[in-house]
Amino acid sequence: MKRFFSGLLTVLLLAVLLGGWIMLPWFAVLGLAIAIALWLFLTRSGRLAREAAKIGIAGLPQRWGASLVIVVGIAGVVGVLVAMLAMGEGFKATLASTGSTGSAILLRAGSQAETNSVIRRDQVPLLATLPGIARGTDGRPLASPELSQVVNLPTMAEGTDANVQFRGVGPAGWMIRPQLEIVQGRRFTPGMREIVVGAGTHQQFRGLEVGNQLKLANQLWTVVGRFKSGDSHDSELWADADVLGPAYQRSAFQSVTVKLDGKDGLARLKAALAADPRLKLDIETTRDYYGRQSEGLTRLIRILGTVIGGIMAIGAVFGALNTMYAAVAGRAREIATLRALGFRGLPVVAAVMLETMLLALLGGLLGAALAWLLFNGYTVSTLGQNFSQVVFQFRVSPELLWTGLKWALGIGLVGGLFPALRAARVPVSEALRAA
Repeated sequence: MKRFFSGLLTVLLLAVLLGGWIMLPWFAVLGLAIAIALWLFLTRSGRLAREAAKIGIAGLPQRWGASLVIVVGIAGVVGVLVAMLAMGEGFKATLASTGSTGSAILLRAGSQAETNSVIRRDQVPLLATLPGIARGTDGRPLASPELSQVVNLPTMAEGTDANVQFRGVGPAGWMIRPQLEIVQGRRFTPGMREIVVGAGTHQQFRGLEVGNQLKLANQLWTVVGRFKSGDSHDSELWADADVLGPAYQRSAFQSVTVKLDGKDGLARLKAALAADPRLKLDIETTRDYYGRQSEGLTRLIRILGTVIGGIMAIGAVFGALNTMYAAVAGRAREIATLRALGFRGLPVVAAVMLETMLLALLGGLLGAALAWLLFNGYTVSTLGQNFSQVVFQFRVSPELLWTGLKWALGIGLVGGLFPALRAARVPVSEALRAA
């Protein structure tokens, strides 16, 4: 029982050390690294530690098998962790880049997304007269009443059905979103059963080539164009809202997207909505709306990535512990000789730690490089807030690479600490006899 509690206490201590290290901000890590470098080069004990570390590092080729256990284990932790977090960052970046502060979306009061919002058709003419909405060259308000329908299409990879967002937009929808660019074909003709497809949807699903026909709602729709927007709209199909609504027996819209008139357009439009009891609607910029849609899934992915990375990190820590304990035992005569020559406990501890941290750094760099090469820009799709697929790319940012390296160094720090302390505590005579 005593050994059990001792082991449990050790595991808890390792977890606290690793967690505390990972939570350190970058400037604290940089300051610590500078302090260690100054100690290594400006103090006598630091120079002794550096010389002892050189001896241990020079012997790494003779222990390449054991060293690879640490390097490969830590590389796996960093690679998986960075890949998981890159998925969350890519999804977040895709939705965060959707919309702008110059446009706004109106939903029914209390609705969190388009899927549970209803805007009656008789409310749309009232909205068009409100101040704060920009007008086009023809003098008409830039307001696009829209609705969203989830449809099933076969995926490119497996041919199984997956959800796709089929968006109906008004004539002003194109002018409100100037980032949309037709890259093949043309726009749909108002009043016709024609579809334009986003670049991401075209890449992920079958049968969306320009000129093809799709059977949706028991009607044939012709694909007449393909567009690219660089945001979540790339995951959608677009058609005329006045054609899409009757096809799916939808008598109302779900949202109205508007172009704001100047910097105070949002404030003026909010005030006008509050003053009209017929319009019980909420309004926010499209940038804020789409950014909010990514919060839940991004948080889930981050939690999963941290948990999975933490479990793998624990395994890597114990692998490093076993390897370094074996390395210290195999170098007992060498360490005892150093102690006999005047190397005190601190230089010996620092030397073993430096050796472990070097292996951890190599593993971290290897894992980060693999994550960058294999996953950065990799295109996938996942369910969004409206239960349709959102196509996005993994985003391996410098911040994520730094996070991975910090995890690697944390594993090396924890994995080398106890073996280093043991090397410094073994009596010289006992070590020489054992060797």
